[in-house]
Amino acid sequence: MTSLTLQDIKKSYGNIDIIQGVDLKIEPGELVVFVGPSGCGKSTLLRMIAGLEPISSGELRIGGQRMNERSASERGIAMVFQSYALYPHMTVYKNMSFGLETARMPRAEIDSRVRKAAEILQITQLLDRKPKQLSGGQRQRVAIGRAIVREPSVFLFDEPLSNLDAELRVQTRVEIAKLHADIGATMIYVTHDQVEAMTLADRIVVLRGGRIEQAGTPLEIYNAPANRFVAGFIGSPKMNFLEARVLSSGGDLALDLAGTSVALAGYGGRGLEATASLGVRPEHLRVGSDQGADLGAMTVTHVEQLGGQTIVYGRLSDGQQIVATLDGQQSVQAGQELPLRVDLARCHVFDADGRRVAARAA
Repeated sequence: MTSLTLQDIKKSYGNIDIIQGVDLKIEPGELVVFVGPSGCGKSTLLRMIAGLEPISSGELRIGGQRMNERSASERGIAMVFQSYALYPHMTVYKNMSFGLETARMPRAEIDSRVRKAAEILQITQLLDRKPKQLSGGQRQRVAIGRAIVREPSVFLFDEPLSNLDAELRVQTRVEIAKLHADIGATMIYVTHDQVEAMTLADRIVVLRGGRIEQAGTPLEIYNAPANRFVAGFIGSPKMNFLEARVLSSGGDLALDLAGTSVALAGYGGRGLEATASLGVRPEHLRVGSDQGADLGAMTVTHVEQLGGQTIVYGRLSDGQQIVATLDGQQSVQAGQELPLRVDLARCHVFDADGRRVAARAA
């Protein structure tokens, strides 16, 4: 297992700054997920680690050794791409062994590595087939197997599930998590899918505009997002942001939310001005309950029945959009008014600049 350190890493194309000073330490054996919207720089950062893009400034260390000037082949890294990139005329066995043969590894060692990787990935029965005879999920497992046989210090995954259908995405995601548990290697995984990030990561790194917005465990980021961007990106459906007028902030914080007064303990004197946003996750809203604080009523505009959950879309009296996730199969119709309540201890307060305001410790 190998550590990896990025110190003030930057990447520019001419006058355009893509990566704007990234500092990150990845511990040996960690599975770290880079997540963020398209264009945030996550794939560029991964390619810089892999040696496929030069580093404009800063320092990259793998296993304590500086790697900036090292070629991709000298970094001890294996990369799995979004496209499978398999040789169509070669069998699965040959696709997995080809790189080792090129490196002139002994035939017995090659065979041992290929068969071991095939067993881990449960593709032993596919070794004599060619890529055109495989499903998308099987092809991706072959691509992962090709990386495993190299026995790299660090595995890099660049959106490896993007070309798979929904069922195969879930299946392959579970297989990658099991692979990490089995071999314990250091892994960096890039995705724009926050569900993949939450289910796979030891730590999530949320990127925006070439900068790290927040890094932490999945539940740290879910429970204590650093700002509105992170709060809105992690969670599905996304967090509700309800604009409110600050009534008082000297003692407890009092907000006017669509004509309903909401009091939050512990936020007094936290630097809030005339307005603030109350962040409420859809799954934390309650309908038909007498527990929690009153948030007023929502007028239902659309309902999604998912079997195990009912997702209700609507608006408050002042027109603000709001989404609630209810357990089970609820009988809710468009046009209906639903009284909303919430446990304020599970809400978040954001200032006018989008920074999360932390309550004082009790």
